[in-house]
Amino acid sequence: MNYFFSLTTALLFFILPFSHNQKRSENSKENLIDKKVKALIYKMTLEEKVGQMTQVSLQVVTKKRGTNSQRFEPDYDKLKEAIVKYHVGSILNVYDIALSSGQWDSLITEIQDIATKETRLKIPVLYGIDAIHGANYTKDATIFPQPINIAATWNRDLVNKEGEITSFEVKACGIPWNFYPVLNMGRNPLWSRLWETYGEDTYMAQQMGISYIEGAQGNDPSAKNKLAVCLKHYVGYGFPLNGKDRTPAWIPERMMKEYFLPPFEAGIKAGALTVMVNSSEVNGIPAHSDYHLLTEVLKKEYGFKGFVVSDWADIKNLYERDRVASSEKEAVKMAVMAGVDMSMVPLDYSFYNLLLQLAKEGSVPMSRIDDAVSRILRVKFLTGIFDNPYPDTTMKSMVADSESTKINLQAARESLVLVKNQNNLLPLKKNIKVLVTGPAANMLSCLNSGWTITWQGDDEAAYPKNKNTVLEAIEQKIGKRNVSYVEGSSFDTDINSDSAVNAAKNVDAIIIVLGEKAYCETPGNIDDLTLDEAQLSLASKLIKTGKPIILVMLEGRPRVISKIESEAGAILLGFLPGMEGGNAIADVLFGDTNPSGKLPITYPRYPNDIVHYDYKPMENFGTNTFNPQWNIGYGLSYTTFAYSNLTFDKSRINKNDSLNVSVTVKNTGNLPGKEVVQLYISDLYGSVSRPNKQLKGFEKIYLNPEESKIVKFVITQNDLSFIGRNNKRIVEPGEFKVTIDKLSRGFTLN
Repeated sequence: MNYFFSLTTALLFFILPFSHNQKRSENSKENLIDKKVKALIYKMTLEEKVGQMTQVSLQVVTKKRGTNSQRFEPDYDKLKEAIVKYHVGSILNVYDIALSSGQWDSLITEIQDIATKETRLKIPVLYGIDAIHGANYTKDATIFPQPINIAATWNRDLVNKEGEITSFEVKACGIPWNFYPVLNMGRNPLWSRLWETYGEDTYMAQQMGISYIEGAQGNDPSAKNKLAVCLKHYVGYGFPLNGKDRTPAWIPERMMKEYFLPPFEAGIKAGALTVMVNSSEVNGIPAHSDYHLLTEVLKKEYGFKGFVVSDWADIKNLYERDRVASSEKEAVKMAVMAGVDMSMVPLDYSFYNLLLQLAKEGSVPMSRIDDAVSRILRVKFLTGIFDNPYPDTTMKSMVADSESTKINLQAARESLVLVKNQNNLLPLKKNIKVLVTGPAANMLSCLNSGWTITWQGDDEAAYPKNKNTVLEAIEQKIGKRNVSYVEGSSFDTDINSDSAVNAAKNVDAIIIVLGEKAYCETPGNIDDLTLDEAQLSLASKLIKTGKPIILVMLEGRPRVISKIESEAGAILLGFLPGMEGGNAIADVLFGDTNPSGKLPITYPRYPNDIVHYDYKPMENFGTNTFNPQWNIGYGLSYTTFAYSNLTFDKSRINKNDSLNVSVTVKNTGNLPGKEVVQLYISDLYGSVSRPNKQLKGFEKIYLNPEESKIVKFVITQNDLSFIGRNNKRIVEPGEFKVTIDKLSRGFTLN
């Protein structure tokens, strides 16, 4: 199937050359690599093949774990055991804390020395890492905004550059494989991994995913600034029924095909070489045991030629947690036969031993093992590690260089979403006195959260001293003498809120920085989407002072703030803007940057009123209302934009026709600014109830005051398609409506 891609004119010229060049490049290498893989497979013993399917964590081969006070040290004997005795094909992770580029250089060199000099076939190890917002496990590397922020930029060029920079800095450490991008749909705002996604919309995830893959992997993953990407977590992980991480999702086939599968298919078509499996279950079937999704859909229907890797210990979980296997041995058989090619075991060699037994018994056929190993070897050849598995030491000097930092700051600035600015309270003048307060005001971890230096990202002492918190950036911006700081509260406890109220008497405005402490995955589970009472109470007390209130939110998911929203003069949603986030926030608050971010999610008003922007008709009918705090695509600017002349090249289209759409956008304010032009389509009547509207195109443009620009889109038949009653993608004739800003116009499909 060809899932829809709505293309702006600019995007059309971006994707097609990439697809053409990728196909040409693959064709030129395909036969040669296939021959090399077949020749190597022919030479391998069963033990060597099973070893290639085995992935262990760095913990297994480490002498000293590495902390702020203890130097990391690998264990040569354990490394040799893993690579020579067990023939492991892959190692992953860090041990507790990010390594310096020098430590990575030493580690990867030692690993590859053993693999290429002390093993029979000299097959290099494929090292993998979770670099989900920059090289976040390399000390002093470029740490970008988290994915939810990147989505809030609505800027394909930025996500492309992020991919390039991240790959360069990861590759500088000798690591050729990154477990990213996340193409799960973040459709439950309680979910602790929401911020790892590109938001709730399918089209947004497709577009951002394609752009990231092109930047990170491109046509040649062996290139200096490219590597192998990994799509995760296939599929349906981001819609847990109860909102808790690693808990069941219930997704009917129609919804799976309509919302959750398309981003992964787009990623496969863009060339992604690996896929990681959902850690949870969908419709009662743990994803690691789902032959239909892993083999029939991913490998056969989508033509995926890369390999599938499990998530952390999830093959064991088929037995230990999910109880769909009666033993660990049965779990290994179940996962491998379902389509898992490599097991992230990750802390022992149980998978190796059990799969070896299964293969010798004939319970897992050699044909399946050969298929898995061929896929793994193919990726190793494509990444170039057979030619040179070692780090390029000349690249270190360019890690986190001035250009990368500049792009990182731009990404942080464009990711900030101004959702309220009553009476133009912002931007603030630089000659005023302000009180800065709130638990997130003076912590770098609150700007970054999980997957930052450590897994949870909560080790404040490990963060670089040369980066600014929000408080420090404001002090730098307007002078320390003009800034008072009182913490006020922790995330869940009052500390000195009365002192904050007293300090407010001597200032012109109050900047309250609220949100969430750093977290990742299951430790980030919460029971209530409402922001902690201690923080709401702090804000309420300060609101009563009568001073202008600017609320800044640093959060990985949309915490409900309806209790205080109406009383705040201005609200800036920062989400998790990364290591340059403090500077970016100060730039927006004091007018050095005109905000341009737009929400990539629907921000709820109440914790039990979770309705997505693409709601069904009955969700806004009768007594049911769509009443979020802010809708997807919403975000204010310090200038204003006017839309006019929404035009079509025809009012009726026939089968296989496309519709050319254009709209004029003018900057009617006094400042230059960036605007995100968003195109939504509504299918007015369908054999299956159709969403209120669906995003099918967007373009971010820059306009000077009084400047106008005509923005063009092309609507294809695929943009009008949906999954019908027979669970097949169809296009039905009928009436459609295009909406851009407040302009709407209908057309007919014959």
